[in-house]
Amino acid sequence: MAVVTIVLLLVFMVLSLPIALSIGLASIIGILYDGSIPLFIIIQRVFNTLDSFPLMAIPFFILAGSIMERGGLSKRLIAFADSLIGHKTGGLAMVLVMTSMFFAAISGSSAATVAAIGSIMIPAMVRKGYDRSFAGATAAVSGELGMIIPPSVAMIIFGIVTGVSIGDMFIAGILPGIMIGFSLMVLVYFISKKKGYQGSEKSTWSQRFAAFKKAIWALIMPFIILGGIYSGIFTPTEAAVIAVVYAFIVGTLVYREITIADIVPLLRDSFITSAIVMIIIGVSGIFNWILTKEKFGLMVSDYFQSLTDNVIIFLLVVNLILFVVGMFFENGAAIVILAPILTPIAIQFGMEPVHFGIIMIVNLAMGMVTPPLGVNLFVACQIGKLRIDQIMRPLIPFLIVLIVNVFLLSYIPDISLSLLKFFE
Repeated sequence: MAVVTIVLLLVFMVLSLPIALSIGLASIIGILYDGSIPLFIIIQRVFNTLDSFPLMAIPFFILAGSIMERGGLSKRLIAFADSLIGHKTGGLAMVLVMTSMFFAAISGSSAATVAAIGSIMIPAMVRKGYDRSFAGATAAVSGELGMIIPPSVAMIIFGIVTGVSIGDMFIAGILPGIMIGFSLMVLVYFISKKKGYQGSEKSTWSQRFAAFKKAIWALIMPFIILGGIYSGIFTPTEAAVIAVVYAFIVGTLVYREITIADIVPLLRDSFITSAIVMIIIGVSGIFNWILTKEKFGLMVSDYFQSLTDNVIIFLLVVNLILFVVGMFFENGAAIVILAPILTPIAIQFGMEPVHFGIIMIVNLAMGMVTPPLGVNLFVACQIGKLRIDQIMRPLIPFLIVLIVNVFLLSYIPDISLSLLKFFE
């Protein structure tokens, strides 16, 4: 049954069926093929999978991100980042990366980060003389930080399907996100120096303080959300609700950029995005139940251990698999399919599940900027009026830096786990 289900899933994906339909159809046909399982199991597994309190965090974080994008938080974050480093060589490119880091700590979404920051920064960089394709590539790659820096929807999904603490995943994602962000800033500095991209006029300390005051409401939000989770005041799900309330108050009463007319479109778009994610997670419950019943994970584990008992080789193989999967799978679907299989194997190789979760998420985040299904690429190309082939050449140095980061995170566990140990 497991083999039939997996083969059908691959066939349906090759036929370009939507991922939720591919997983659901493959699982249902697999159960029908077995013939001994009552069909009510299908509905039962979907509802059991969705009957999860932590899962409620996803629609609320998605809604919070939409409110923040529309509420004017992004442009104030950009102005603050520009006052700090805009005068440096390649200043606007570095501002784009830094602001993406700020926004990632608020939105939890990769594509939303590209849309919110790229729509302002790509045109600004082009006007300043930056190559359009370089601006688009910088925006696309910086957007992946939305998936890595907590709060992250991908981390919530990983925690739900593996049973790993979502709070621990959030803590573990902080240093990797900062490391990747600053490595991207170093790269754009050297590229800008080579191409002669100059910074703007240096801001005075009074101008920086004025920009900080305007951005303060956006900047303190991650501290409220993450600080509340880590201190035990509220759960990640409760934090998501607080994020929605806070973002709405700031967008309507403080920045006054959200009107009554904006509320329905914000809710509609967030509901649609949330529904897509929930359907994928729901049908994945059937798929994962089949794999568990057939002991597929145990077979894969035995196979890996027959190949090698060396964790270094294991991580090399897994990183290659995740990189390829990230190119073709939507990251949420990849997590719900692969995490329950690979995480127990990683534990058997002596790895911490939180560490493995970070490796998986950073790998799949690269898939957001690699063809043929890199969502961030499509968003950046649409904003920058580019074709995919135009953005690929300047994208290569960024991918090299990301791959280096993946290997550092894979083989130096303390990058992910040191903060977690500190908070214990």
